[in-house]
Amino acid sequence: MSPPDEALDAAQEPAVGRSADRALVAAARHSGGRTAAVLGCAVAAAVAALAEPAVLGHTLDLLLRRDPSGPVWTLWCAAVIAAEVALDSAAARLTGEVDGRSTARLRRLGLAGLLRTAPHHAARHAPGETAARLTAHATEAGKVPAAVAHAVAALLPPVGAVAALFVIDVWTALAFLTGVPLLVLLLRAFTRDTRTSIARYQQVQLATAGRLVEALAGARTIAAAGTADRERARILAQLPELAAMGRRMWQVFGGTTARSAALMPLLLYAVIAVGGIRLSAGAIGVGELLAALRYAGLAAGVGAVTGGLAAVVRGRAAARRTAALLELPVLDHGRAELPEDGPGTLELRGVGVVRAGATVLHDVSLVIPGGSTVAVVGRSGAGKTLFAAVAGRLTDPDAGEVLLDGVPLREVTAQALRREVGHAFDRPVLFGDTVGDAIGFGSGPPPGPEEVRVAARAAGADPFVRRLPHGYRTRLADAPMSGGEVQRLGLARAFCHAGRLLVLDDATSSLDTVTAREVERALAHRIRPGTRIVVAHRLSSAARADLVVWLEDGRVRAVGSHGELWQHEPAYRAVFGADGTAGAEGETATETTTAAEAAR
Repeated sequence: MSPPDEALDAAQEPAVGRSADRALVAAARHSGGRTAAVLGCAVAAAVAALAEPAVLGHTLDLLLRRDPSGPVWTLWCAAVIAAEVALDSAAARLTGEVDGRSTARLRRLGLAGLLRTAPHHAARHAPGETAARLTAHATEAGKVPAAVAHAVAALLPPVGAVAALFVIDVWTALAFLTGVPLLVLLLRAFTRDTRTSIARYQQVQLATAGRLVEALAGARTIAAAGTADRERARILAQLPELAAMGRRMWQVFGGTTARSAALMPLLLYAVIAVGGIRLSAGAIGVGELLAALRYAGLAAGVGAVTGGLAAVVRGRAAARRTAALLELPVLDHGRAELPEDGPGTLELRGVGVVRAGATVLHDVSLVIPGGSTVAVVGRSGAGKTLFAAVAGRLTDPDAGEVLLDGVPLREVTAQALRREVGHAFDRPVLFGDTVGDAIGFGSGPPPGPEEVRVAARAAGADPFVRRLPHGYRTRLADAPMSGGEVQRLGLARAFCHAGRLLVLDDATSSLDTVTAREVERALAHRIRPGTRIVVAHRLSSAARADLVVWLEDGRVRAVGSHGELWQHEPAYRAVFGADGTAGAEGETATETTTAAEAAR
């Protein structure tokens, strides 16, 4: 799989950057009061730090002159120091709260972007990459609002200290300023180099996480194939680059710190030298010299500024990773409602779908009568699953439109769409704490226990669920199930929320023939009446359908009853791997013959 950022072309990068900045602003506003409090505490602490040298110097001069007000100023010194410590503590505590709230906000924004897009767009990012974007990178990005506040406050001591040096003595201040251009160059180089190394580090981290999750999902296949060593090497292939980028980040940070550490003493020595000359000339006092030295130390506080800049740079780079989820195309919904008691008539008008630059559904136009059961058949790659996704609006066509009971699906509200259009898949994912929760999972009011059991019986799941330790209250984690049993629960979930249109995308592929037939009978007689679209691989499913839509290379090859197509189209019989006597996939030769006889 390609690294995530390689999937973004050059035109998308600026959009992702803008989206990341907007997300950071939204996160800052989400904790606006606390962020302002962090800034206020940090600025107040910086002001206290700026006041401290002046108060200490003045107090020293008063004590040296044995001025009666000396003890009072000593108390002021203690108060200023105590205020600085208390404000720093408050800022640290508030920073933790802001970081947590901002991270949660970014995760909600990223998750919302992921859930409001079509499934094929969400699949652009591997599960491991998505997890990293919503966890580690969102955490790093969530530190930006507070880091900006601290960075702004960190600028005050150096700037204020330089101003104070000018107030104390112009020549002392000029001595310090001789090294400022070098400090500016250090900060500029640090920001540039850090941004580059962090961006690449996070790209490699995402790619490695994606490969790891892929391997975990396919652990049985890897074990059966005996390719564990190869997979380990594949997962860790970019580890040397990851380590190199990590070392590069610390080298940049360490190099900047080392150079600033070498520069700072030179500046302080220059201030001491000039200040000593000015003291001997009587231009400044001992207390003022002490204050000048303390201010020179504050003005040289590039470490605090560098640390703040590093946090902001890291956070913005991480925000770009999370913001990629915000740039996924939105599957918008309208405000229209479906007509009450509609039969579920489905109409496709000139539907075309493009994937990766290739047209995979070509000008599909047909009307599916309400209340009918339609089998969608075709060879692998014919476009059956995509047809089902478009019919149930899991994705939108790139051309044409789909209407349900005369209303374009794009214009239907999300609530009405998911209430009236249900899906069951070949490999369902179960959500909820218990088996009963998994069956009842869906939009709208949760179904009652009896509704859950009725749906389970219709899907053939009730017998094995009752054998579980706690029946429908058994936790999913404590209910080991076969692929067929999981598929039955997926069907039960779809039956429990059946509306006027039910789309079954190969949803009985893991069931034995007897169970599949029972499900088909239940679908016809025990589930709410409506239109059924069945992606069919079984000959019996096509034979029992009212209508068959035969797809070939993304086009509708023919529409008609199974009997008509079977009798007149040898190519149709070949779709099932049968010429009238051979067995179809998942069926015995006897069942194929029976279906053929029924067709004749």
